Amino acid sequence: MVQLENKNMYRTAECVSPMHPDKMCDRISDGILDLYLETDPNSRCAIETAGGHKKVFITGEVTSKTKVTNKQIKEIVKNISDVTDVTIHLIQQSPEIANGVDTGGAGDQGIMIGYACRENEEKVPQEYFLARGLNKYVYDIFPYDGKTQVTIMDNNELNVVCSFQNAPSGSLIHLVTEFFDKFHPKYILKELHCNPAGDWFVGGFDADAGVTGRKIVVDNYGPRVPVGGGAFSGKDATKVDRSAAYMARRIALDLLESHPSNNEVLVQLSYAIGYDQPLQATAVLDNKSEIQINGYDLSPNGIIKHLSLTEPLYADTAEWGHMGNGFKWG
Repeated sequence: MVQLENKNMYRTAECVSPMHPDKMCDRISDGILDLYLETDPNSRCAIETAGGHKKVFITGEVTSKTKVTNKQIKEIVKNISDVTDVTIHLIQQSPEIANGVDTGGAGDQGIMIGYACRENEEKVPQEYFLARGLNKYVYDIFPYDGKTQVTIMDNNELNVVCSFQNAPSGSLIHLVTEFFDKFHPKYILKELHCNPAGDWFVGGFDADAGVTGRKIVVDNYGPRVPVGGGAFSGKDATKVDRSAAYMARRIALDLLESHPSNNEVLVQLSYAIGYDQPLQATAVLDNKSEIQINGYDLSPNGIIKHLSLTEPLYADTAEWGHMGNGFKWG
C-alpha cells in the first residue's frame, strides 16, 4: 500500500447568507412550520419549498389543528423573498406513518450525528466558525445573497473567498481584511478572492433556483463532520433527523464538558421508523475511544420535552445554521 505524506492539512468550509436561494427556501419552510406550531404545538409538518425566477412552489404534508390559510403562507413567502406568485399543495400526513408516530415512535429511520470541539467558543470546526462569522460580518453591511469560504492551512495561513450581491469587490476586500484584523489577528490572509467572477447585482431567486435542505452541510458543521440524517427545515420534531440531530449535539457538548481531557466528541444516534428507542447511541472521544451513551431519554417524546421542540423557534434556525448559534441544544 502506498502511503502519501501529508505535509499540509487543509480544512475548508463555506457559509451562505439568509438571502441565498436555498436558504430562503429553508426559511420559508420553517416559517410555515412555526405558523402551525404557534397554536398547535403537536402539529406534524414536512414542508418543502422550491423557488426561483419569481415563482415559489410549496408542497409536503401537514396534520394540525391549526387552520393556516394560503394568505398567511403567501405573506411569509413575500416577507422573505418578495415573491407573490406562490403555488401551495399541502396534504395530510400519511396514515401509515402516523400510526408509528402516534405511539411515540420515530417519524423516520436514519443515523444522526452530533459534534463538539474546543476550537472556538461555538464548539464547531474552526474553518466553519470563520466562514460563518465572516458571512455574518459582511451581511450586516450588504444584506443580500452571498457566500463565504475559508481554507485554513499550515502556519495559520488562510485562503478566503467572499462573493456578495450588490457589494463592490473593493468593499468586500476591506470588510474581509477588517474582520480578520479585528477578530482573528493570528491568521494570515495568503489568498483573497472577492467576487472572483466580477461584481454582480442579480441574486437570490432572480438569479437562481433554491430548494429546501440543499445546504445540509452548511446547516450542520461543515464538511469535516459527517452528515447523518436528512435536512432539517420544514420538519416538526417527531422527525428524528431533526430532533435527534439536535439531541446528539446537546450530548456532544455535555460529554465535552464532562471529559475535560478530550478535545472533540462525535455522537451517533440511529433509529427505526415507528420505534421510540435508538438502535445505536454511542460517542467517540478524540477519534479514539467509543463509549455508550446513558442517562438520557432518547425517545422522540423525551427529546422533544428536553429541548422544548414544540415551540415555534425554527425560523431562526434556518438563517445561520443549526449548531453553535445559542439554541437550547447548543
